[in-house]
Amino acid sequence: MNILIVKLSAIGDVIHALPVSYAIKETFPKARVTWAVEPPARELLVDNPYIDEILLFEKKKFKSFSGFRKHFGPLRAKLKAGRFGVALDLQGLGKSAAIAFFSGAPRRLGTCNMREMSDKISTPVRGPHANGHIVERYLDVARAIGCRVNTVKFPLVVSERDEQIARVVLTEAGVPEGADYAVIAVGANWPNKRWPTGSYAMLSDWLYNQKIIPVLIGGGVVDEGIAAEIKEKAVIPPVEVIGKTTLKQLAAVLRGAKFTVGGDTGPVHLSAGLSVSTVMLMGPTDANRNGPYGQPQNAIEIERPCRWCWKRACPKGIDCLASISVETVKKKITEIIAQDVS
Repeated sequence: MNILIVKLSAIGDVIHALPVSYAIKETFPKARVTWAVEPPARELLVDNPYIDEILLFEKKKFKSFSGFRKHFGPLRAKLKAGRFGVALDLQGLGKSAAIAFFSGAPRRLGTCNMREMSDKISTPVRGPHANGHIVERYLDVARAIGCRVNTVKFPLVVSERDEQIARVVLTEAGVPEGADYAVIAVGANWPNKRWPTGSYAMLSDWLYNQKIIPVLIGGGVVDEGIAAEIKEKAVIPPVEVIGKTTLKQLAAVLRGAKFTVGGDTGPVHLSAGLSVSTVMLMGPTDANRNGPYGQPQNAIEIERPCRWCWKRACPKGIDCLASISVETVKKKITEIIAQDVS
C-alpha cells in the first residue's frame, strides 16, 4: 500500500502531524509513505525512519501562470508515479486538495475542519477527537484507515553532528557546558501570540537569579528585533541564538533545556514534541486544540472573555497576552522545577 501524507506547512503544524507517519508504519510496516511538504518544514522530515520519500512542493513556483505551466506537469508526474492507494490531506486547504486529487489516490481523507472546498476532494474524518487536540485530530485520520495508535510518537532524528553544532552554538553564545538553561521562544507569526518584551525581560532576570541561563530563540528579522528589546530591558541580557541554528540543531538546543517558555508557535510545539517541559502562553488560540501536547497543565491562558478568537491581530487593539503576569509564569516554572527535583 502506497500512502501520501499532505501536510505542507507551517512548522508547528508539520510537527503536530509527525505522529501520523509513526502510526502508519506501526500498523502497516510494509506501506510506502510519501510526505508532501513545503521547503521551510522539509528538514523536520529528513531521516524520519517512518517516511520513505519526501515530495517537495515549492508553492512560489506556481504563483504565476508561466510558473504553473512549467512546474505542474512534473509535479503531477511525480504524484502519478507514486501509485498511491490512499491520500491523507492533513492541511485541508485548496493547495493540499489539489495535490491529493492529482495523486490519483482512489481513497482520499482529510481532517474534520477542512477549508477552501478541500472537503469536496477528500472526505473529512470526524473522529472521536474532533473537538480535541490537533495531534489527535490528525491521528483520527490515520485511525480511519485502520491504524492502531498505541503510542503517540513524534519521530524527529537529530544527527550527532547537529548535536555537536548546537553545543558549540550554546557555548559561544554564553552557556557553559553543563550549565542549566531555559529556552525562551520570543516570537510568533501572529502579533497577538507574543508576550510583551518587558515581561520576558523580567522573567529572564528572575531565571538568572535561579541560576538558570535564559536562552532566546526565534527566526528572522522580526524576532531579532524582539530579542533586542528584551535584552535592552533586562538587567542582565539573556543569551541569544536566534538565526544561529537549523531546525534540527534547534531541536538539540531544546532537548538540553530544563524547560521552554513561549507562545503558540512552531519551536514551542517542537519542544513539547520532544517531551521537554513546555510552558505555553495562549490567548487567541485554544489550549484544548493547540496547547503543548501531553502537557495541558503547562498551558497558561488569558482570562479575557474574548480569548480563543482565532484572529491574527486583535480588532480591539488589546495586547492580548499582556494580562498574563510574570508572577503567574514564575509560579508555573517553579512547579516544573520542583517536579524535576522530586
